Amino acid sequence: LFLHRSRTSTHSRYLLVSKPHPLLLQRSVAMVDVSKWPLFTLLSAQELASIRQACIFGTSANEAIYITHDDEVYVLGLNCSNCLGTGDSQSTIVPKKLDCLTGKKLVSLSYGSGPHVLLATEEGELYVWGHNGYSQLGNVTTNQGVSPVLVSTNLQNKRVTEVACGSHHSLALTHEGEVFAWGYNNCGQVGSGSTANQPTPRKVSNCLQNKVMVSIACGQTSSMAVADNGEVYGWGYNGNGQLGLGNNGNQLTPCRLIALQGFCVVQIASGYAHSLALTDEGLLYAWGANTYGQLGTGNKSNQLSPVQVMAEKERIVEIAACHSTHTSAAKTQSGQVFMWGQCRGQPIVLPQLTHFTSTDDVFACFATPSVMWRMLSMEHDDFLTVAQSLKKEFDNPETSDLKFSVDGKYIHVHKAVLKIRCEHFRSMFQSHWNEDMKEVIEIDQFSYPVYRSFLEFLYTDSVDLPPEDAIGLLDLATSYCENRLKKLCQHIIKRGITVENAFSLLSAAIRYDAEDLEEFCFKFCVNHLTEVTQTAAFWQIDGNMLKEFISRAGHCGAFKN
Repeated sequence: LFLHRSRTSTHSRYLLVSKPHPLLLQRSVAMVDVSKWPLFTLLSAQELASIRQACIFGTSANEAIYITHDDEVYVLGLNCSNCLGTGDSQSTIVPKKLDCLTGKKLVSLSYGSGPHVLLATEEGELYVWGHNGYSQLGNVTTNQGVSPVLVSTNLQNKRVTEVACGSHHSLALTHEGEVFAWGYNNCGQVGSGSTANQPTPRKVSNCLQNKVMVSIACGQTSSMAVADNGEVYGWGYNGNGQLGLGNNGNQLTPCRLIALQGFCVVQIASGYAHSLALTDEGLLYAWGANTYGQLGTGNKSNQLSPVQVMAEKERIVEIAACHSTHTSAAKTQSGQVFMWGQCRGQPIVLPQLTHFTSTDDVFACFATPSVMWRMLSMEHDDFLTVAQSLKKEFDNPETSDLKFSVDGKYIHVHKAVLKIRCEHFRSMFQSHWNEDMKEVIEIDQFSYPVYRSFLEFLYTDSVDLPPEDAIGLLDLATSYCENRLKKLCQHIIKRGITVENAFSLLSAAIRYDAEDLEEFCFKFCVNHLTEVTQTAAFWQIDGNMLKEFISRAGHCGAFKN
């Protein structure tokens, strides 16, 4: 149970609810294509299909960790500061399994700049590894963590539900709503009241005492936390105003962000030196550093107190920032995704509408480094997109309402799909055409592989044919005025041209009036003239075409010594 506050005129009212606000739930749910991150292109299709959760991290986005549906944990990448946890300092482009984490269900993961890695399991255990020069692993020492170790000091009988990392400090949130902090503390980011480094987890108290915290976030050297009643607290470095307190003085203990009094904050996000907050009414506030326009205010001036952003837009349902970037992103109720701040090195000072469907895509394509701002959950289910469903139903006799008979073989299709996708069929299936009443249509001018490939193209937008058959499909595409298919055929033919088939392809290009392909084949024949003239296709060609080729090649200087 937690208190949920809504603002009504000048008063605040509290409602006791039995589950987290839906906006909070959205933080851990994402359906994204990990191939947007280059490191994942090293994986096979089978490995990609096995991924349930994943995170790209590191100073150059060169490290990855992913968890499979079988709860096996794999890592790959550069392995800076032993951050892969493999027990050695070797980099790897082949995924390595972390056996000690097998079977552990992960609920939260975060990483620092060293980098160091924190991982919380469903059982509330906290595992750490990686850079430890400032005791950010919380295991008393400053030795590198070469493999995952369980941290229990001061966390006995505590169930960790969320973790967050700054540059070299760490936070953990427990099931009871307590916040623990440790590591580098030069600016008070541990919240202990001093600037001495903290070697083990220490409960952050002071004004957090007796409060139930529900969310945590870290900037590079600052810390933020949200209480169950929507109050926001910050501590640590404040030189750019990232704590939102109206000044730029560092805070060694938590301070309440008074400027947001009267609002119920449901999500907090920290960038390198700026902060974002989302209220239960879908309002977005930003403060802190603004060198790259990361506050979205239309200028590059730092803000010491929260200012509303995107006030003219529709309700915001998700915000995104990451302590290692100067990039910000937000998603609206209708699914629009906006980005601003440092985007591929360019400062964008106002929220820019993108074509993305997820805030994660912003960080994959535009953040520097292109790390993930949260651990992604890859949801694999039985849902098929429209395109996937169409592809699945091609040549399915159970659902089809029409058959083409080619070379004695049937191809099962759907009239509606053909009418939608092809002008030729749109005209054919009209009441005054005989074909409109037929259940089987005979095709004798094209071969079975060619016609089947054409019909499959209407369902899938793709063609898979050898160059020789692509010539026949090029003929069909020309006859049916399918210009896109014609271009695809030309592309296939270009990729498959050889000395043996070059002249046949050239004659086909001339016959089907494919000028671009004709020029390509002609140049290939000239470049390999001696070999081409020794092939059977060269001597079997029509006499007039042969004369034309010799004349044209001569003008190009092909026969000069």
